[in-house]
Amino acid sequence: MSAVSHAEEPVNLTGQVRQHVTFLADRDRQGRYNGQGKVEAANYIVEWFQKHDLKPFFGDSYIQDVPDLANKERKSVGLNLGAVVPGTDPKLRDEFIIINAHYDHLGRRFGQIYPGADDNASGVAMLLELAVRFQKQPAHRSLAFVSFDLEEYLLWGSRWFLAHAPIPQEQICGCITADMIGRSLGGLDTPTVFVMGAEKSPQLRAALNAVQVPQGLELAELGVDIVGPRSDYAPFWMEEIPFLFFSTGEHPDYHQPTDTTDKIDFEKLARITELMGNVVDQLGNEDDTPTWQPEQDVNLREAKTVHQVTRTLLDADAAGDYPLSNTQRFFVSQLYRKTQFVLQKGEMSSQERDWLVHATRILMLSTF
Repeated sequence: MSAVSHAEEPVNLTGQVRQHVTFLADRDRQGRYNGQGKVEAANYIVEWFQKHDLKPFFGDSYIQDVPDLANKERKSVGLNLGAVVPGTDPKLRDEFIIINAHYDHLGRRFGQIYPGADDNASGVAMLLELAVRFQKQPAHRSLAFVSFDLEEYLLWGSRWFLAHAPIPQEQICGCITADMIGRSLGGLDTPTVFVMGAEKSPQLRAALNAVQVPQGLELAELGVDIVGPRSDYAPFWMEEIPFLFFSTGEHPDYHQPTDTTDKIDFEKLARITELMGNVVDQLGNEDDTPTWQPEQDVNLREAKTVHQVTRTLLDADAAGDYPLSNTQRFFVSQLYRKTQFVLQKGEMSSQERDWLVHATRILMLSTF
């Protein structure tokens, strides 16, 4: 790969994540779909790993070739990129946590460049900074930092990785995915970051409860069945590997040419990076190995999250910041009152959760 120079590291995390997003989402990268722009993005990630003396994850290489989805005999059409920080504990170092964020985006369409600043240069910025953090301070477990390709192409990069991982699949004990962590749901100015997947593992739930949430950030839990297989956690989910998915949610610039660097909230992105690092640190050093919980965990956290979202929408509608139609306003009001009732009651039945899942899906499709 050709050389790509890196500027001197900024003195604070906000400046560091800004540096990464600015490079990856620059128009010169042409939306990171194919061609030279995508090569330059891959170079940037690999050379960051090299600069900070991270060990290659794919044997003696940072690169895993990904073949064509339709014809696996064809030459590579994508590149997964990965580095690993070996664990320090003789008993736990053979267990791996895969921290991941895809670096591809939509490229150029109809004559316009889709920069993908939030989707997903923001997640890659987190990945690069945590790789350096844990290179300096390794965990008991091994930590692999993987930037998947072809997420926008049916999650093909992460699907190929899990089927052809450089380690036995049974050694992967956890997956931490970030996709779109630099904005806010609906473009509203909120401190919220959503996390999904904790309901599938008691150890992951315990880790979330144990970590310190940075000031100015609000953690909101949802069940992954509400959003479905939307990002690179999905192949791990299908294989019943414990995972957490972090996102600040969709906004009006999602998959648009207007998803640009100037709209990223870099202070929030830095806080989420710190939070995710705290979670990785907790899981990487915990004695208990994460286990899979197939049955659905019913708790009030989801009702609280949906209640907060609907309250924010109603407040924004009243202020004229996010106008709702009469139908939307009625539906959001009903969902607000229903979740308020559940929270006041202090418990949620499985039937009420089924209703909450269905209603929240409608909310996402009809309002955002």
